[in-house]
Amino acid sequence: MATATTDPISLKLDQMFAATDTDGDGYVDWSDYQHIVDRYLAAYKIGKRDLRAQALLASYQMQWAELLRHADGANRLSKEQYHFAIRAVSVDTSRFNMVEGVPHAVFDIMDTDGDNTISQAEFKKYLDVWNITDPGAMDTFAQLDTDGDGCISRHEFIRAVREFFYSSDLDAPGSLIFGRLSD
Repeated sequence: MATATTDPISLKLDQMFAATDTDGDGYVDWSDYQHIVDRYLAAYKIGKRDLRAQALLASYQMQWAELLRHADGANRLSKEQYHFAIRAVSVDTSRFNMVEGVPHAVFDIMDTDGDNTISQAEFKKYLDVWNITDPGAMDTFAQLDTDGDGCISRHEFIRAVREFFYSSDLDAPGSLIFGRLSD
């Protein structure tokens, strides 16, 4: 009996779609992204006028505009449309580099003490923002901390995001950003 094989990137994008579809209606639209921005600001106690908040909002707005461009202008994306658009945006850097822009803005939000690293406490808030409740999710922190210094540097975080979008290794640290995929 043959078994169906699913592309590892697709498995991760399914996970990301589920986390991004904040209202659970089976589609991602701008209100889902706005809800994510609001959750970041609430979790990290950052006001909307803070420059980091404005940068986060702008980066998600730019990402959303690019997703719509690659989805032929649909105003909300099904899982299939989201997969297609997010893959296209992750490789098309002609206007906005989603794999670099959004993660830098997210890192700036997460780094509440401004030391250019993410502590375990700061990472725990990230898990809360994305409603990641997997009991082993905090273990991801240690895997993202590739140099073992007890914190996640900007370089480690950005590299992890790149791994999420580009690596087919489901055990790579970046593949775990939204929690471990079930076998």
